[in-house]
Amino acid sequence: MARRREPEGLVELGRITGVWGVRGWVRVQSHTEPRTNILGYRPWHLCRDGHCRPVELAGGRAQGKGIVAHLAGVDDRDAAAALVGATVCVPRSALPEPAPGEYYWTDLEDLDVVNRAGVRLGRVVRVMATGANDVLVVADGTTERLIPFVQGRVIRAVDLEAGRIVVDWEPDW
Repeated sequence: MARRREPEGLVELGRITGVWGVRGWVRVQSHTEPRTNILGYRPWHLCRDGHCRPVELAGGRAQGKGIVAHLAGVDDRDAAAALVGATVCVPRSALPEPAPGEYYWTDLEDLDVVNRAGVRLGRVVRVMATGANDVLVVADGTTERLIPFVQGRVIRAVDLEAGRIVVDWEPDW
């Protein structure tokens, strides 16, 4: 799922994708696992075109295959419709520290990817879920590679400090 970088200190957790009902509720696509976890993070910031504003989450729940949420001060369908397309972000400080060997997707984006021979394969432009495992989308300007995020077999090292991932992957694969 492509995600653009939000202002410093904020991490995108979802996107407002539509309206729900006539009382100002919105549909939210959640990037969290499980999807309802997005409702537990505070404060929410709605971001669009690099501009963010804090909003108060007044309520929310799972609805079908998605999430619906009510934001304080958004009390009708027109006000909710104006929010469609905004990303839902939270301060990085609101997220728990990942366990050793676990990473937030946002931390992997923009890292350089090199193979064990030191050949640069590109930069992580996004991470996507495929069901079996997550996949790094790595681009070098001319080529886009899909590299499975399988630690130990394919992913040999993730060095967030150095901004680099070492993979067992050949340039012509």
